Amino acid sequence: MPNTLSERILLIEDDPSIQRGLELNLKLEGYQVKVEPDGASGLKTAAAWKPDLVLLDVMLPVLSGYDVCKELRRQSATLPILMLSARGAEMDKVKGLDLGADDYIAKPFGLHELLARIKALLRRVKGAEPTRVLRFGDVEADFTSGEIRRAGALVETTAREIKLLEFLASREGRVVTRQAILDAVWGENYFGTERTVDNFITRLRQKLDDVDNPAHFLTARGMGYRFRAEGRDTLGP
Repeated sequence: MPNTLSERILLIEDDPSIQRGLELNLKLEGYQVKVEPDGASGLKTAAAWKPDLVLLDVMLPVLSGYDVCKELRRQSATLPILMLSARGAEMDKVKGLDLGADDYIAKPFGLHELLARIKALLRRVKGAEPTRVLRFGDVEADFTSGEIRRAGALVETTAREIKLLEFLASREGRVVTRQAILDAVWGENYFGTERTVDNFITRLRQKLDDVDNPAHFLTARGMGYRFRAEGRDTLGP
């Protein structure tokens, strides 16, 4: 069924055949679409048109997709960015996620899979209303008071642990790299190692989950972590 809300999608892609195919199919789904062939023009259109989602190729003239992603994320913390690339290597995916991309799909990709990912990202943004109270399992975290309770009992936590929990919860269901966590929770000028993140995740598991069989603080192997409020998913411990 066509999309009746007519969200705006900006496609930044330099391959004319991919441009035409995606533009046509996205419009058939009911989206408003603008297409730009390079990174610089893509940034200008993003600033002026205010898209609801950006489809961003990695290999672009003028400015690379990575540079565009970094600047888009600097301008907006919530704009969904889905990166497109012929590169399927894990480190390329990690780099995109580090720079703030929400998802990454390697070419060639199936149209139905791409549309499903677009819809999922748009749903997340619509449902991402700020909340200062988080409940998962037997845990209740009040970010306004800074108090966390488990099974009704107050849990002793540090300000950094609370900030880490709040950041992960704000990106629930999404893989977040260790570097992205360091930048958000410790700041871009922090020069510690990614092992710091691992240690803090272990602490949160000890206090709020299960170290040996976690249901909420999940590891995305080789990439980072993912928070899941509803319980276990397919990422594994």
